[in-house]
Amino acid sequence: MSPAPFNHCFQLSFLVALCLSSLEMSLAARHLSDTPAASPPTLSLPPLPSMPTLPKATLPSTPLPTLPTQPTLPKATLPPLSSTPLPTLPKATLPPLPSTPLPTLPTLPTLPTAPKAMLPTIPATIASIPLFFPPPSN
Repeated sequence: MSPAPFNHCFQLSFLVALCLSSLEMSLAARHLSDTPAASPPTLSLPPLPSMPTLPKATLPSTPLPTLPTQPTLPKATLPPLSSTPLPTLPKATLPPLPSTPLPTLPTLPTLPTAPKAMLPTIPATIASIPLFFPPPSN
């Protein structure tokens, strides 16, 4: 058996189901547009409990102990730097530039000015597009 008849049957049943569902959806949308919008439920929050009073913190009346003194550290002495001279790098010299003059660039020809093109005007209103379904009934 060839898959072509099955394919045509499947396509036809899919088209019929699509048409029927489209009718059902448009009717459901029309019924939804006819019903008034439901008001959102009002939310009421319970009252907040009162904050309990906390006791006041008090500092102890006894005197605080004194901190011990910091010990002094000995001064560090650095050894003297060596007196040997540092090696020097040789001076880098660049080769001389060539003494031939650079060639001059040729002058570019002037381009003729193009005439200013008129831009089309944009219409202020949009043309209405005819629709193929009836307007909603009141």
